[in-house]
Amino acid sequence: MSGRYHGIDDLPGTIPVFPLTGVLLLPRGQLPLNVFEPRYLTMVDATLSGGRIIGMIQPSEPEEKTLKPALSQVGCAGRLTSYREAEDGRYLITLTGICRFKVAEELAADTPFRQVRADFAPFASDLAASEDSDFPRDRLIGALKAYLTRRDLKADWQSVMSAPAETLVNALSMLCPFEPAEKQALLEARDWGERVAILVALLEMASAAASGPATIN
Repeated sequence: MSGRYHGIDDLPGTIPVFPLTGVLLLPRGQLPLNVFEPRYLTMVDATLSGGRIIGMIQPSEPEEKTLKPALSQVGCAGRLTSYREAEDGRYLITLTGICRFKVAEELAADTPFRQVRADFAPFASDLAASEDSDFPRDRLIGALKAYLTRRDLKADWQSVMSAPAETLVNALSMLCPFEPAEKQALLEARDWGERVAILVALLEMASAAASGPATIN
């Protein structure tokens, strides 16, 4: 993916966006999506015939309160790298994260899906893989074990131990059921080190909360 995009000038200035609460895409992460709403089926069709880039972004207000909720200021653009049409008309797609963006403005588009002018400049460093020389793998694995144990969940520990640092951090950030605001904090982390620190803190705090004394209200 990095070989295709050498700099932010290789990225389109206008992109369609897919607003989903609690869904996170990170650079070089892979996000499978089950697309069934007509407006987003149309978006995928348009993307397939165009630049194949979709911006994933969280609404900044509850979606049930309005048909067009306000958007968070930061999202992540991904390239549509896998596509399959189900017999019932759904699209099963995978987005591979490229680069985060700031919403410079939302456009008054005549399409059923929303479009924004994306500013990739603040996140140009996303196009290079993260350095993992200071990756606290042991602490992260300890926090993850406690987190999963409290939820009676299991993991493929051989894969966890051997996974490249960025692959592991992306997968945990995207897959763990953190709150939307926590997902946004992971997305907006200033750099690789800050994202790792936030992830470890979220896992440790969740484990500490789950192990606290039971109370009766």
